[in-house]
Amino acid sequence: MVFIGGGNMAGALIGGLLRAGRPPSSILVVEPVPAQRERLAQQFGVTPLAAADERLAGAATVVWAVKPQSFGAAAAPCAPHIAGALQVSVMAGIRSDALAAASGSQRVVRAMPNTPALIGRGIAGLFARDAVSTAERAETEALFAPTGAVLWVAQESDLDAVTALSGSGPAYVFYFVEAMMQAATEMGLTAAQGRQLALATFDGATALAAASSEPPETLRAQVTSKGGTTFAAISALEDSGVKAAFVRALHAACTRARELGDEFGSV
Repeated sequence: MVFIGGGNMAGALIGGLLRAGRPPSSILVVEPVPAQRERLAQQFGVTPLAAADERLAGAATVVWAVKPQSFGAAAAPCAPHIAGALQVSVMAGIRSDALAAASGSQRVVRAMPNTPALIGRGIAGLFARDAVSTAERAETEALFAPTGAVLWVAQESDLDAVTALSGSGPAYVFYFVEAMMQAATEMGLTAAQGRQLALATFDGATALAAASSEPPETLRAQVTSKGGTTFAAISALEDSGVKAAFVRALHAACTRARELGDEFGSV
C-alpha cells in the first residue's frame, strides 16, 4: 500500500493498519518534508520516500492524503506507476474525475473523514465510482474501520453535505464547548471545571442519543420542563435564532465545499 502524503490523517490510517496486523514493510509513504519522513519512520516503521519512483508500481491501493492545492504537483510523478491500483482519497474538494484522470485508474473511492479519526472515534463518508468492485469497497471499509464508522453515499455531490456536517463538525462542538467554558467562568466556576462539565455533557448526551430509539427532539423535550432551567435556556436560544443560524452555517460549509471542488477538483 502506498500513501501520497504523510500528515495526521495518513498517520491515523497507517496506525490502524498496523494495529490490524499489516506489516510496516508493506507500506510506502511519499512525503517530501524531511521531518515528516523521520517521524513516520520512527513512529510506524514504514518506508518513507522523498519522491515517487518505480517502487510505487505494483501497489494494490494508493491513498491520497495531500492538501488539495498540492494534488497536481504530487500526482504527476506518481502517474506512471499507479494506474493499476485502487485510488482512495481523503483530500477535500478533489473530485473523482480529477483523480481518475491524474492516476489513470477509474477505480476511485473518495472519503471525507474527520479529526476524531485520530483517536478511533471518527466517521468517514465514502463514495465509490462504478468501476470499484464489491471487494474493493470492503477493503476500503477495512482501511477506515480502525478510525471509526463509515457511511456510503450514492452520489459524489453528497460528500459536500458530509463535509459540512461531520467533516467540519468537530469544530462546531469545540465552539460550543468554548461558549460553555466562558459561561462557567462568568457564573463563578473555573475554566477547567467548565471544560470538564461541558465535555462530559457532550459525551454523555451523544451516547444517550445513540443508545435511544427516540428522536433528539423527544430527548430534548424530556429534560425541558416548562418553567424550568432548561426551558429558560432553550427559550433564550430560540429567541436568539441559534438553530436557524446554525443551519445557515451548515449550508455555508456545504457551499464552500462545492466551491473548493470547482477551484481544485475539476479535470
